[in-house]
Amino acid sequence: MCFFWGTIKVRPRRETALAFNFHQLHIFYTVAERGSFSAAAQALHMTQPAVTMQVQSLEDHFGTKLLIRTTKRIELSEAGHALMPFARRGIELMRETDAAMSRFTDNMAGRLMLGASNTIGEYVLPRLLVPLGQRYPDMKIMLKVMNTTQILDEISRNQLDFGLIEAPVEHPDMTIKPVMQDELKLIVPAGHPLDELPRITLEDVLNYSFVLREKGSGTRQVMEEEFIRHHMDLERIDTVMELGSTGAVKSAVEAGLGITILSPSSVKHEVALGLLKVLDIQNVSFQRQFYSIHLKSTLLGIPSIAFLQFLQEYSLT
Repeated sequence: MCFFWGTIKVRPRRETALAFNFHQLHIFYTVAERGSFSAAAQALHMTQPAVTMQVQSLEDHFGTKLLIRTTKRIELSEAGHALMPFARRGIELMRETDAAMSRFTDNMAGRLMLGASNTIGEYVLPRLLVPLGQRYPDMKIMLKVMNTTQILDEISRNQLDFGLIEAPVEHPDMTIKPVMQDELKLIVPAGHPLDELPRITLEDVLNYSFVLREKGSGTRQVMEEEFIRHHMDLERIDTVMELGSTGAVKSAVEAGLGITILSPSSVKHEVALGLLKVLDIQNVSFQRQFYSIHLKSTLLGIPSIAFLQFLQEYSLT
């Protein structure tokens, strides 16, 4: 019987944490959400071969196919369906981590591309630029004021980092979160009879003509929903004019053409000049929420997260 003595070398098992990384998981998730490698590459600002290679590396690690390539669309395999909830949780955890750590860093250099709907973009954000600039002097903001449909379109095409809108929307590719609260008020011209009343009821208001934003606007929607909540027939509103911008509504009210419901943020200048008055209607509250919106498959950078946190801290009143 012969015995052979020698050294047996055992290769250490590679740690799982080093076998794949969050970047690959994020790429896989984006491909699955977008339905194609080319769309994911555009969203991630990568080349298509680079995206394909990272997904293949992830599949090699797990030893199974995660995506099924068809002629029309990428579909998830059974293993891919099992991985998706973990990928989604990982992305959310990274966002929460960025949010938690953003307040500890002063490095906010970079340019934010954001879109905002009319009231937010024209009357709310301009007031915040000075305190925002004082807190983050290296942050540069490129703002586009547009309607919600346009904001969604530009976010989908990666032309905007995120958007700020006045009413919630449902979109399968978007994450929507509340960021600020606002309350609309009754706006009347200086010297209006309603300003002489000790208290103003909804019935008092309905005795006068209204100048309103166009149907479908966020401001008009909030007003009508509150009136309906008080069991008021909207046909009772004597609407003498419907206008497509808040600025036009303000000018018409100032000229004495009617009264309106607007955000006090939009009339601060006119109130300071004594041209308009902001009044309360007894037991009526036109509360509304502003929302941020961005692609689910996009990880917001620390400057974007810091900006949104700043909005949540700021009071409009």
